[in-house]
Amino acid sequence: MFHWHDKAQLMYVISGVLTIHAAGSIWTVPPHCALWIPGGVSHGGRVAGHIKIANLYIDPRLAPPLGDDCGILFVQPLLRELIFRFEAPAQLERMDRDRKARLIAVLFDELLEAPVEPIHLPMPIERRLRRLTDSMIEKPAQRFTIDEWGARIGASNRTISRLFQRETGMSFIRWRQQLHVGIALQRLAQGESVTNIAGDLGYESVSAFISMFRRMLGTTPARYFGEAASGTSERGESPRVS
Repeated sequence: MFHWHDKAQLMYVISGVLTIHAAGSIWTVPPHCALWIPGGVSHGGRVAGHIKIANLYIDPRLAPPLGDDCGILFVQPLLRELIFRFEAPAQLERMDRDRKARLIAVLFDELLEAPVEPIHLPMPIERRLRRLTDSMIEKPAQRFTIDEWGARIGASNRTISRLFQRETGMSFIRWRQQLHVGIALQRLAQGESVTNIAGDLGYESVSAFISMFRRMLGTTPARYFGEAASGTSERGESPRVS
């Protein structure tokens, strides 16, 4: 069910995979990552695997430095411990004001420096393109070329390419890969094999799927969750939420 909060929300996924629809995009949040949702942004979602989440709600008067856009952050060990500290009311009540202020400052510093994970799927608005993307989401194994899709929705190759770039900021191929990565993360969290996932997404071989996954996220499907659990990552490139 879609809802919104006056306060900004940080949703840290401890286990399982969370999929959130917000700000015109689909956000896939794997373990040891967090989704930043600014105050006032309507959102709703679903879970994959056994889900465990820690939530922080941040006063909008404090939140602006973190940005007005949603974003997925890789949560490193210090940030994780700060999230747990602030989620526990009993620990907060025992803190004096000065100590709490110092920890808040460290929390915000860690949020600003957290690597941003490229795991979101912008959804187009244009009618023809939305027909195409909705069909791909419903049947992600479809491997039609842009020309074949164009024949189905009544648009040329050039028009589809232009619309994808304008409405999602991605090429057609990149958008499809983002879709596949999001689906793969959900299914990996449920314990499904890489072989089955690759086949169901229409890849000719497991190695082709693994190669795509590595290009997108900087590691293999088998190692992705292990690296998250150990608190190590070289995947994120941008230190900003927005």
